[in-house]
Amino acid sequence: MHHAVVAIRAQNLRPASWIPMIVFMTMQLPPLETMIAQLIASPSVSSVQPDLDQSNREVCELLADWAESLGFEATLMPVPGNTGKYNLIARLGSGPGGMVLSGHSDTVPWDDGKWSLDPFKAERRDGRIYGLGTADMKSFLAIALQAAASIDRGSLRSPVTILATADEESTMSGARALVESETHLGRVAIIGEPTDLRPINLHKGILMEGIRLIGSSGHSSNPALGRNALDGMMEVVEALKELRREFAERFRDPGFEVPEPTLNLGYIRGGDNANRICGECEMHIDVRLNPGMTVASCRSAIRERIRERLAGSGLEVRFDALFEGVDPMTCDHRGQLVETCETETGHDRGAVCFGTEGPFLQALGLETVILGPGSIDQAHQPDEFLDLASAEQAVDLVGRLIDKYCVRQPEATSE
Repeated sequence: MHHAVVAIRAQNLRPASWIPMIVFMTMQLPPLETMIAQLIASPSVSSVQPDLDQSNREVCELLADWAESLGFEATLMPVPGNTGKYNLIARLGSGPGGMVLSGHSDTVPWDDGKWSLDPFKAERRDGRIYGLGTADMKSFLAIALQAAASIDRGSLRSPVTILATADEESTMSGARALVESETHLGRVAIIGEPTDLRPINLHKGILMEGIRLIGSSGHSSNPALGRNALDGMMEVVEALKELRREFAERFRDPGFEVPEPTLNLGYIRGGDNANRICGECEMHIDVRLNPGMTVASCRSAIRERIRERLAGSGLEVRFDALFEGVDPMTCDHRGQLVETCETETGHDRGAVCFGTEGPFLQALGLETVILGPGSIDQAHQPDEFLDLASAEQAVDLVGRLIDKYCVRQPEATSE
């Protein structure tokens, strides 16, 4: 079945009473391992390099087919300005509030030649399932559907929504589109990034910046014949190291494994020959922001400091926002979702250094927790895998959360 912008809509059924009912309908779906394998077999790499970038439509259509078999209303939303990219919103039930189970449908590129098996042919070994996207994070979307399959739709007092986004691994254009369109999704959200089933309500932000200096070439025997862009970039490096120290002193947070904000000098290239003055030089940096920092203020500080450092050098400086950036995810004090997740998992809340789509869902008014099976250590690695026991635990956990927030509807989730 191929979906247009809006897929077939399931009829909304209301129960005769509000007595919660749990029935098992998992026979309507393939086994969890089979679902994961089919998602892995549908490549959906997102990359800022056009030759590596792929559409995620096949993954979204597969998820929509499964969701519709359970009575969900599934909608494929094209991401404006991004051909072949879609967000999937699948909703079961109606009414205010409700829970969103969110995951990104894309993966990073893979290291060709470094995998010991086919990254798109899921393989089971020693209780693990291997493949690109098993941990990060296609498996969670299958888990969310399996958990929803155990809930009788007639018992729902608030909707359960499954959200699959585009391009989280590159530009986060899918999540940005949801914010720009002010899409209403629900009241609380679980993003199933790999956290070893530990609830996370704080994470660092990220930005990436390109810095290009343009001078003029000349014979190396006389520095006055040109303006050396590589010399200028050495000044830029010193300015950035100063700024890194200032960030570390001002925004240190001991709640993170790496307490300080980080500023990584990741790439540099300049010049063409040893006996020529370097006419152009380019550097790329990555900044991980702690709570209290914003992408806008950090990027502004970087650019201002570099311009000050190069004043009077005769060098032209150009900046390029390689990745527009994501602000840190901060603690949401409005609700009790993280406390519920602590109780259900037996783990205290925590903070992580990687970024997610959490701030975008928070911007849409959703109380958000990052919580999923698998380890972030497996993400973006050759021979990526997910423990199937952890996946089964996640199905049970997500089922309990759906029951709490969409069937029993505790006071903490009321509008």
